[in-house]
Amino acid sequence: MRGFLLTWVINIAAMIIVVNIVPGIHSDGRLTTVLAALVLGLINATLRPLVVALTLPLTILSLGLFTLFVNGFFFYLVSRIVEGFAIAGFGAAFWGALCFSVISFMLNLLISPQGRFQVHHFDGRPKDNHIKDRNIIDVEAEVDNDDKEEEDGPSRK
Repeated sequence: MRGFLLTWVINIAAMIIVVNIVPGIHSDGRLTTVLAALVLGLINATLRPLVVALTLPLTILSLGLFTLFVNGFFFYLVSRIVEGFAIAGFGAAFWGALCFSVISFMLNLLISPQGRFQVHHFDGRPKDNHIKDRNIIDVEAEVDNDDKEEEDGPSRK
């Protein structure tokens, strides 16, 4: 539940950013923007799977680009449902949906599935206690001559 609420707060932040940077999208106030983010989340949770399934052949033929138009349509649909949230046309809805998706994705990268903020710091040096995957290529490792002899046969010294 905490993860859902945090994701919703991030989507609200993304919607506020989109309203402020995309021309042609207007919201009467913060409460309207919050309501628009909620309605968009509900539409994406309920209608999106059905629409994506029905438009799958077209999405495959367009190599996934048709999904951008579906997102724009849902964004435009939110403007028709939420009073005070206005979108000038489908072009503004398309760019608004694209910006919303990118911003929301980037912000959601900071959240763990448990609903906690997570920030990964990498300074370029692997630390043994943080490495979970031991399948790392070591380019400075020495080659064992025994392995080479098995492949090439006995070496002549």
